[in-house]
Formats: sequence, C-alpha cells, structure tokens
Amino acid sequence: MAWHSVGAMVLWFVCAAALGGCGAGGGGAPALHGGRLDPPKAAADFTLTDHHGNPFTLSGTRGKIVLLYFGYTACPDVCPLTMSDMAGARADLGADAQDVQIIFVTLDPERDTQAVLEKYVPAFDATNIGLRGTPQEIQTAAAAFGVKYQKKALQSSALGYALDHSAFIYVIDRRGQLRELLPFGTPRQAIADDLKILINEGTAS
Repeated sequence: MAWHSVGAMVLWFVCAAALGGCGAGGGGAPALHGGRLDPPKAAADFTLTDHHGNPFTLSGTRGKIVLLYFGYTACPDVCPLTMSDMAGARADLGADAQDVQIIFVTLDPERDTQAVLEKYVPAFDATNIGLRGTPQEIQTAAAAFGVKYQKKALQSSALGYALDHSAFIYVIDRRGQLRELLPFGTPRQAIADDLKILINEGTAS
C-alpha cells in the first residue's frame, strides 16, 4: 500500500485545498483538479539516466507539459493504475498529445535496471520516458519534490520487499513551473482536462 500523502507535502496539499487551490482560478479561469501551487514554483531540476541509457535532464523538457511520477515497476497496483491513467489522458488529447511528456522515475534502482524500464515504461505509452540512477541520485531527485519512500520486507513473497511511497503526479508547465499535484485516484478525464488547460495557456503561466 502506497503513501498517498506524507509530511510537509500533505500539510501543503490540505492547505491548498482549504484555500481554494482546487477550485476555479481568479477571474473565471478554468479550474485545475489537483492541489494548485499559487503562485507556481520552479520545478527542481535533476539529471538521471533514461531507459535507453542516455543522460536525461528534466529542464530539457521545457516547451512541453510534463506529468512526473515516482514509483517502481514491481508495484502491484498504484503505479500501473497511475501510469495507465496518465497514458489514457494523454491519448485523449489527440493531436495535442505531442505537447505532453510522461516521465516515470523509479524509486527502486536495485531491481529496475535499464532493461526492466525499457520493457515496462513504453508499454503504457511508447513516448514515455523511464529514469533511473544511483540510490543517492534517486533520493536527491525524490526529496526535491517531497517524495517519501521506504522498503517494506515481504517475508512470504519471492519479491523480498515492496516500497511504500507517496504517489502524486507532479504537473509541470511549458516553462518548467510546478503547477499542481494530482493525488492517486484522480480520474483520467480530470487529468486530460488539466492538460488541456495548460496546453491552451501556450507559454503563459
């Protein structure tokens, strides 16, 4: 079972909702469905290795809307469901899907090798990017987004262990600004609607 909210990020998310962060923006602006950052903040940059073995820097996605997710491939439910919902939402955009990039960062580099990611991540959407790194690199990138995770021993399973982890989708706009956090279980249609809002903004915040 994943942590869907943790620490300071949970406090922020609750406060954002209480202050109307999930409601309509000022002046009748379209409403984002998640916990909205108002004002937006620059998404922390990081460099990891993609599922083709090439260096990948988050800032290199400027100009696209990014759905950033931290998980692991052996996750039995939360991760595949979220990956499926993100891919479905992107597909629902039609031609505008080209403006959206889904990024999956593994929290389990011990088991999620390049070969594992290369098979898992594109299975949901061929354009997906899977990222891995050393445990310290992953820890640094995860901490920058408030992601919490820890191993949980599975005594009666061949897997040996699972990971408890926070499970937000981090939505980043074309300018590299973190705009909202979508909690686990956000409907596919809501994700697609939020992507349309950000796409229609063009390069404006």
